[in-house]
Amino acid sequence: MARFIIEGGQQLTGELIPQGAKNEALQVICAVLLTDEEVNISNIPEISDVLKLIEMLRGFGVKVTRKEKGNYNFLANQVNISYINTEEFRKLAGGLRGSIMIIGPLLARFGKGIIPQPGGDKIGRRRLDTHFIGLEKMGADFHYDADKCQYQIKANRLTGTYMLLDEASVTGTANLVMAATLAKGTTTIYNAACEPYVQQLCRMLNSMGANISGIGSNLLIIDGVDSLSGCNHTLLPDMIEVGSFIGLAAMTSSALTIKNVSLHNLGIIPDAFRRLGIHVENRGDDLFIPSQEHYEVESFIDGSIMSIADAPWPGLTPDLLSVFLVVATQARGSVLIHQKMFESRLFFVDRLIDMGAKIILCDPHRATVIGLDRAVQLRGTHMTSPDIRAGVALLIAALSATGTSTIDHIEQIDRGYEAIDVRLNSLGAKIVRES
Repeated sequence: MARFIIEGGQQLTGELIPQGAKNEALQVICAVLLTDEEVNISNIPEISDVLKLIEMLRGFGVKVTRKEKGNYNFLANQVNISYINTEEFRKLAGGLRGSIMIIGPLLARFGKGIIPQPGGDKIGRRRLDTHFIGLEKMGADFHYDADKCQYQIKANRLTGTYMLLDEASVTGTANLVMAATLAKGTTTIYNAACEPYVQQLCRMLNSMGANISGIGSNLLIIDGVDSLSGCNHTLLPDMIEVGSFIGLAAMTSSALTIKNVSLHNLGIIPDAFRRLGIHVENRGDDLFIPSQEHYEVESFIDGSIMSIADAPWPGLTPDLLSVFLVVATQARGSVLIHQKMFESRLFFVDRLIDMGAKIILCDPHRATVIGLDRAVQLRGTHMTSPDIRAGVALLIAALSATGTSTIDHIEQIDRGYEAIDVRLNSLGAKIVRES
């Protein structure tokens, strides 16, 4: 276990370059299992979740070469499919939510797959029905082993079909698209997730020889092919990290430039921060957030309280609601934060209340934040990081607070943010990492 000790109240200045997108990395790295040719992926964030997935691929016999930082070459020409029966695989896969996305490639290319109940953040129910119902519609046989808590699926060859997903699951869409690339015939996926990282996966697969149309929409059509080839692929910058840095600048009254953000792939994230009164300037493909002592929340046209809610893309990503909640604590005005997609993601607010924030937790999905307008600063305290996104939100709160804060269990933060303490310290933060 490790922890951060943060001396709050430091004003930061300088430039930040966002890491490669974690959620895209987990998808496209799984896709290397679909071909026996070389796949080169660059801008990979070297964070614990991604490195764990790469370690898992090595266990399958995939040849992995780290050419330089963030640039990896994968060759899956001698895959040992029996690795799925080992205790080592069960341990790795059971600790990583993204491991579920190896099921589609394994099933499509090798005819079977086994996955234990995946781990990840404890943010409420995250069911896997969408994945397996879709694969069953393509002709796979599915079985859940309750004694071993693992999912088993097999098929000689998948067959294309029409499916209407019960939810626009990002990982579910990714799994089904990867499986459909090698299926016989045409697969149509309606109510597909269409966020930029799914679009990136589809473009990568097309560069490998897949035939996917409708990219960017919620209706994907995949004409199956017999085999896929290798490719070169570069990850987008991580939109969650970009949003986190905007929130950090606002809370610490800092002037920060966020470089190379791929602005058109951020969706409504910058405008959502602007609705809290935060100045966000577009400078080419960079964002500049000037130092602001005060920011005032907008009201709706009818004068009602501003509400910020998550939604599937192109709505606001749920991964940033924790940051929006923290930023609202020092705004002028009140905000209703409505977390619709997960029921346990707001339970970290008691730590913010301990720091002096005025927050009413209405129910597991809604919290009303009464902004302090910096009339009262948050105060340092001792906290534990409950999940990746709440962890970085608490880090932002601690950096803005008076006094010293301690955040335990920062392994959660490391799962999603690469060397965050080193990068922020270079801008003037005072964060000490202790084992």
